[in-house]
Amino acid sequence: MELVKKKRNLDLTEGPLLGKIMLFVLPLMASNLLQTLYNAADMMVVGLSHEPNAVGAIGTTGAFINMIINVFVGFSAGANVVVARHIGAKDDTAVSRTVHTAICMSLIFGFVGMGLGFAVSRPVLRLLGNQGNLLELAVTYTYFYFAGVPFISLTNYLISILRAKGDTKTPLIVLSSTGILNVLLNLFFVLICGLSVEGVAMATAISNLVSALVLLYILMREKGPCRFSFKKLQIERHSFFNILHIGIPAGIQGALFSVSNMLIQSSIVRVNNSYGYDPNGYQPVVDGNASAANLEGFVYTATNAIGQAAITFTSQHVGAMKLRRIKKLMLSCYLVTLGIALISSLFLLVLHRPLLALYGVTDTSGDPMHDLAFETALTRMLWVIIPYFLLAFMEVGGSVVRGLGKSMTSTIVSLIGACLFRVVWISTIFNFVMSTSTPKAGLISIFISYPCSWVITALIHFCCATLALRKMIKRFDSLPTANSKEKAENSI
Repeated sequence: MELVKKKRNLDLTEGPLLGKIMLFVLPLMASNLLQTLYNAADMMVVGLSHEPNAVGAIGTTGAFINMIINVFVGFSAGANVVVARHIGAKDDTAVSRTVHTAICMSLIFGFVGMGLGFAVSRPVLRLLGNQGNLLELAVTYTYFYFAGVPFISLTNYLISILRAKGDTKTPLIVLSSTGILNVLLNLFFVLICGLSVEGVAMATAISNLVSALVLLYILMREKGPCRFSFKKLQIERHSFFNILHIGIPAGIQGALFSVSNMLIQSSIVRVNNSYGYDPNGYQPVVDGNASAANLEGFVYTATNAIGQAAITFTSQHVGAMKLRRIKKLMLSCYLVTLGIALISSLFLLVLHRPLLALYGVTDTSGDPMHDLAFETALTRMLWVIIPYFLLAFMEVGGSVVRGLGKSMTSTIVSLIGACLFRVVWISTIFNFVMSTSTPKAGLISIFISYPCSWVITALIHFCCATLALRKMIKRFDSLPTANSKEKAENSI
């Protein structure tokens, strides 16, 4: 048993980096992809229900739900960085304090997020342009979904703690098992009970509850400093503020990214409405965009795994004061994420027809509305998925900056380079195109904003990471307490 645990807990600060990155990333990527697969199964299964707009309704809620969740669950990035840094410094007492503080925070923020979601769902979804049957389905889905937010929050924090100590296999096993449960519950609620969007939302909440309980039990059986005990459950002031120092900028960044995505979602609805379809009938542009965006999530989760790895690796190296290895770490992460992004994007583009058909989006029915949904999905895939490696670079650069302790810098760069850029783009270029050209041209102008914002943000993140690391190394080398052994390790 001890040997198994040692294999799961990688020492990220020793040995060849590329091999350690792959050992860390592959289980993480698999768990992320499985989670995305199960979320995609939600939309596929709900497409079998009696509600024609069920897929589109869930698609319109994504940015809003993420806005609420990212404010609170985004703080788990702070827990990951702080726990990893203490592990790198081999400070077991600080690790234990941070673990128990993080778990308390997850529950508090989870219930706050649930209450906020209940309070603002309907007015926000109406502001996004949803109306008629689409609005009612979207509101129903969010109400049931937010009931499970405390479990989602706790699950995310527990996974962050496990990943901080180099264990990505345990989350993979747990999420795989509960993901299968999620799919089975989807089928039960939709096909047997005759439910629609509320059925898949209930399935998500239940599966996250099971995930949280299993992960908590696993931490209770840990032998190291990450072991959880109800007796130690408290919010320790120093750990709390350390987590917030990293987590608040990450949470704000995630929330404001969702705000910009909500603006884009409302623009998608505007394009859809420009075709003059009945608001209580099928919404082809909304449905096609939601289907392509859901497939796009597979590429994102694959590349995002490298970003999460970059945070953990960088944090442990900072804690161990092995700073010069971070240069090699950045290069390795950029190369790995480039390969993953290109392979994943190519896979989706080659198989776009059968994959979109899983969501009921085809161009073979002879129905102009379904043809429009397919055309919308394909347009998004061509303009957004092909240059997806730019987003992958943006994720890695921002993660390294955050792992270096410059969380606010990462947030500011992302907000200006991506969020603010897209807001200005929609307010100017999109509005101009919609007033002077066709709805399809307006749709393309929306999608072009993504790669443009990615390349700007990726370049700035790279520069910030390089400068921050250079200053940190220079400051460390000037310390009189930095002995020759430590400096020698940094030169490796």
